[in-house]
Amino acid sequence: MTTATTPRPFWLAGRAAAGEGTLEVTSPWDGATVGAVGVPSRAQTEEAVAAAADVAHAFAATPAHVRAAALDHVVRRLGERAEEIARLITAENGKPIMWARVEVSRCVSVFRWAADEARRFNGGTAQRLDADAGGTGRLALTRRFPYGPVLGIAPFNFPLNLCAHKVAPALAAGVPIILKPAPATPLSALLLGDLLAETDLPAGAFSVLPVPNDEMPALVRDPRLPVISFTGSVPVGWSIRDSVPRKRVTLELGGNGAAVVLADYASDADLDWAARRIATFSNYQAGQSCISVQRVIADAAVHDRLVPRLVTAVEGLVTGDPSDDATEVGPLIDENAARRVETWVNEARDAGARVLTGGTRDGASLRPTVLDGVPRDAKVSCEEVFGPVLSVSRVEGEQEAFAAANDSAFGLQAGLFTHDIQAAFRAHRALEVGGVVVGDVPSYRADQMPYGGVKDSGVGREGVRFAMEDYTYERVMVLTGLDL
Repeated sequence: MTTATTPRPFWLAGRAAAGEGTLEVTSPWDGATVGAVGVPSRAQTEEAVAAAADVAHAFAATPAHVRAAALDHVVRRLGERAEEIARLITAENGKPIMWARVEVSRCVSVFRWAADEARRFNGGTAQRLDADAGGTGRLALTRRFPYGPVLGIAPFNFPLNLCAHKVAPALAAGVPIILKPAPATPLSALLLGDLLAETDLPAGAFSVLPVPNDEMPALVRDPRLPVISFTGSVPVGWSIRDSVPRKRVTLELGGNGAAVVLADYASDADLDWAARRIATFSNYQAGQSCISVQRVIADAAVHDRLVPRLVTAVEGLVTGDPSDDATEVGPLIDENAARRVETWVNEARDAGARVLTGGTRDGASLRPTVLDGVPRDAKVSCEEVFGPVLSVSRVEGEQEAFAAANDSAFGLQAGLFTHDIQAAFRAHRALEVGGVVVGDVPSYRADQMPYGGVKDSGVGREGVRFAMEDYTYERVMVLTGLDL
């Protein structure tokens, strides 16, 4: 784990620090070295945890305007350095530059929302208790207080914005955070640390530690980190929660998002729109998004007209060099990931699925793929593909469509293409997911809304205010002898 590239320092309790080891970061597109980062020693990791624990009480008491000002500063600096940051995301992640720019803009929104929430969160609620005779003269005042420092563990697929969803709510609530970025994409997280270091946040309020994955169990178990916010794979997430059952653990573990197209969504314009949106959002980020479209469930009344439109739209996507402004679909995170997805496609084909387009691999890139007639138990149907693969199925009527969408171990988000408002409300009641997006794909996410899933998709919610609630608890103070 050495490189000739000068390793980039990491952030230890708000200051730059050199590591004892080095981690090289390479481009998924061409394998070129993008950079190198220092890897903290166990002693340095201990120092970061101790600093977070030491500052926790004082940071919680920091005036709201101080925290909001720090978050506002990050908003400004992200805007000033937006193109540089987008290029960095593309270099280390392989994400097309058009999508990297969107990620930076979303990160700006996350920190802007966090600055706003810092100013209004924890204002307190008052409740008269004299509705009961024993509560005469008593008033309950409820405020929220942090559980303690947060360990935020972020994935590779949104190396900036999913770090922001850990960091910004924590700092807005006055909660110290130790951020552990994915080993494949630590540079964006460390750049975010650069911007935080320019603020007046107290030492210990944040650390960005590119700790190796095999050293995470000790951090997870550390009692000084009572809150864990994890985004990543299902097995790792549930193993974390099982290992620390008394901690506050939030998990965003992915899904196999369904886009349901009902019979009333039948005009040419409707089906063209659905096909374009599904094609784009089954392949954006090379399908490496928890809410990418993986399954299309089409009513028999529209299925035969929708499928050729889908194939045409998918084949029209521009693939190639992610640094090219025209590219819409780039490589997966590495060749092993692409090889796995290729294997799943081949297994589905061998089991009877038809490959309508795509399915071939070149290094870390897989041609956007559409499958029809996929067996229910094929991995591309029942597991999370996390690649540019789309399966289409035909159903008879709304109830069968909803049942097919629910026939999954996951439940993150679902898309519903319909004009029927009653059907939309029926879907909202019936679909076992954390979010139903009507008139669009399941891939829509506003960064201020509650975001998360049920079943194997996890527990807890992101979205700035909702994450702040997960990081804090209600504490009641009862005032006695008042003339109410």
